[in-house]
Amino acid sequence: MSVELFDLTGKRALVTGSSQGIGLALAHGLKGAGAEIVLNGRDAGKLRAASDSLGGARTLAFDATDHDAVRVAIDGFEAEVGAIDILVNNAGMQHRAPLEDFPADAFEKLLKTNISTVFHVGQAVARHMIKRGAGKIVNIASVQTALARPGIAPYTATKGAVGNLTKGMATDWAKYGLNCNAIAPGYFDTPLNAALVADPEFSAWLAKRTPAGRWGRVEELVGACIFLSSDAASFVNGTVLYVDGGITASL
Repeated sequence: MSVELFDLTGKRALVTGSSQGIGLALAHGLKGAGAEIVLNGRDAGKLRAASDSLGGARTLAFDATDHDAVRVAIDGFEAEVGAIDILVNNAGMQHRAPLEDFPADAFEKLLKTNISTVFHVGQAVARHMIKRGAGKIVNIASVQTALARPGIAPYTATKGAVGNLTKGMATDWAKYGLNCNAIAPGYFDTPLNAALVADPEFSAWLAKRTPAGRWGRVEELVGACIFLSSDAASFVNGTVLYVDGGITASL
């Protein structure tokens, strides 16, 4: 297999929630494979800093939870700048609380941030990809797409939904030439997990629970993203690829 299959030169990738953490790491990785990067987020200051770290990547600020705002932003970009060939739906959040005490407003916010954004941005971008007969959509799921832990039941529900929405995207859109897949990270050292990383007891538990024996590094998600965004994955559709150090493979 030629390495050219993984070359993203000439492709443009939009990464949502990419001002920090996994999204920014994936943006750096896709750029390294040749893609032009478009960063998305709501914090203009963080977006500027992220753009600077990439040597001046484009930014497209919009609220991914707002269906109309997403459509206006995506349609405007496609008309004024050009095609979005790759979409990485990475925007997400976490909230921890016992399920019996979980705040209803936090539950609704999780639904909007972790599921609705995948639908809103995915649909807006896919409508243009369908016209071109090609496109790659990579949704960021989670190890919680398959597993659960105490205190994060609503998050687990949202990530399970991301996995199934990915399958639905592939079922509806593969016939138009789109490849729709998901990456399911295990436990990675990110700002979203800062409290857990700082907890020695949890980190010790994780080291024992994960066959690889450690936290993941965000850079270790890049290869999976490049693969799913490239011609190497031309017949891969509706797949949830776990990048988790083996945690879903063992008891």
